[in-house]
Amino acid sequence: MDYRAIIVDFDRTLLHTDKSISEYTVKVLLDLQKSGIRLFAATARPERAITEYCKMIPFDAVTTLNGARTIAKKNDYENPINPDSAEDILRQLEGIAGMIISLETGNGLYANTDIPIWEPMVTDHIRKLPQQEKIYKILASYPGIPADQINVNLPNDTYASVADQKLVQIMSSSATKWNGIQKMLETYEITPDQAIYFGDDNDDVEPIRRCGCGVAVSNALERVRDVADYITESNDKDGVARFLVELVSGNRAE
Repeated sequence: MDYRAIIVDFDRTLLHTDKSISEYTVKVLLDLQKSGIRLFAATARPERAITEYCKMIPFDAVTTLNGARTIAKKNDYENPINPDSAEDILRQLEGIAGMIISLETGNGLYANTDIPIWEPMVTDHIRKLPQQEKIYKILASYPGIPADQINVNLPNDTYASVADQKLVQIMSSSATKWNGIQKMLETYEITPDQAIYFGDDNDDVEPIRRCGCGVAVSNALERVRDVADYITESNDKDGVARFLVELVSGNRAE
C-alpha cells in the first residue's frame, strides 16, 4: 500500500452504532500496523472516552476533543479556549433558560445539569470555571431546538461546529481536527498526501479534503460524502476495514 498512515474518526465511522468495534475491523487495522502503517485516531471524544478502544487498537497517536488535545509519542499539544472568551460564551448561554451546558476541562467534564450518559460533575457555578480550569470545549444543546439554531456571538478566537446534528461544540480557533492531525503526521514525518482519512461528520470535511485519500462512510452527512474521494460501506458494515482490504488487495471500488 502506498499510504503510510490511516486516520480514523470514531463515532459513526469506525464504531458501530452500538459503540462496538468488530473483531474483523480490529484484525484488519492491527495487521496493517504490523506491516508498518501508522494508525491515528481523530475524535471529538476526550481521552477518558477512548481508553477501551485504545486497548483494542494501540494507536500510534490520537487527536482528541476536536484537536484541543493531541497525544503523539508521549508529547501533548494543547489548544484550550481563552478564559475570557469562555466566560463570554458561557454568559450568553446561561442567558437562555433551559440551555444544557457542559465543559470539557483539564480535570474532567462539568455540566449545569445531570447528563446520565456522560456522568458529569454538576455545578451551579459553571461560569466561574474558566478562571479555575483549562477549558478545552464548551458543549450546548436545547431540547426541541436544532443545534444550528442556537445562536451565540462567538469571540474571534473561537469557532463552533455541530455534532450529530444536535450538539453545538465550541472550541479555540486553534483546536481543529486538521491541526491535530498535522501534529500527528509531523511527529512521524508523514506528509498529508501519504495519509488516508475516514470520517462522517462536519469536522471531518477538512481532513477528508486535505489528506491524500479522503473516505466517507455511506452513513456520513451529505456534505461529507460530497467532498470525499471515495464512499465506503456504513459504520455498521465495517466500511473502514472493508475499504482497506480492497485497497490492499487492489480491488478498491470507485
